[in-house]
Amino acid sequence: MDGGGAGYNARTPEEVFGDFRGRRAGMVKALTTEVEKFYQLCDPEKENLCLYGLPNETWEVTLPAEEVPPELPEPALGINFARDGMDENDWLSLVAVHSDAWLLAVAFYFGARFGFDKEARKRLFMMINNLPTIFEVVTGTTKKPPKEKTPNSSSKSNKPNSKPQTKNSKPPSQKDYDESGDEDEEDEDDEHGSTLCGACGDNYANDEFWICCDICERWFHGKCVKITPARAEHIKQYKCPACSNKRARV
Repeated sequence: MDGGGAGYNARTPEEVFGDFRGRRAGMVKALTTEVEKFYQLCDPEKENLCLYGLPNETWEVTLPAEEVPPELPEPALGINFARDGMDENDWLSLVAVHSDAWLLAVAFYFGARFGFDKEARKRLFMMINNLPTIFEVVTGTTKKPPKEKTPNSSSKSNKPNSKPQTKNSKPPSQKDYDESGDEDEEDEDDEHGSTLCGACGDNYANDEFWICCDICERWFHGKCVKITPARAEHIKQYKCPACSNKRARV
């Protein structure tokens, strides 16, 4: 397995970042929307397995490269061995951390290979750093905590409602938690923009349909979880793919 590196000919930080983003998107899918398939492929009875993200936004669980040295830096070996010996969320978080480290290694391997100078490396890092890490997406740690609720507010009234959704459904803004309603439009837009899709990790946009999982309370692009506004109208309790798969294995 060469991790999609054979014949790679990117020469600019922007091209390397495009490669990084594609690989990252594939690994995010493996650990979120396609986690059931990923879980099954990581059989502890098999040999040392690795999770690879590919530039075309897909992923693969397979054996490490046979050539020495490999074409690209290798991801963590043996992720399958710890699957049944750890809490599932802890295991997925651990794989996410190693995946983040591998993505950085691959990106800066290309940077060294193509002779990036200080400014080019800085530009590449800044583009990468503007994206949430895979660990942040998998654990949901990028969400901003709400303001302290007033004594008269209840947890039920402040919980985002995922049904029925409309085209303009929005992730919860700071204004939802502030009864005074004094936040201006710019602050509200900033708060929406900081909410990340639990599947792809991208930010909220005003013209996109979103839906909230009633179990883990993470928000998702409708397109990422294959839910349309029309279908959402008939969903009484929405469970994201990760939560649905967990309940199925219990």
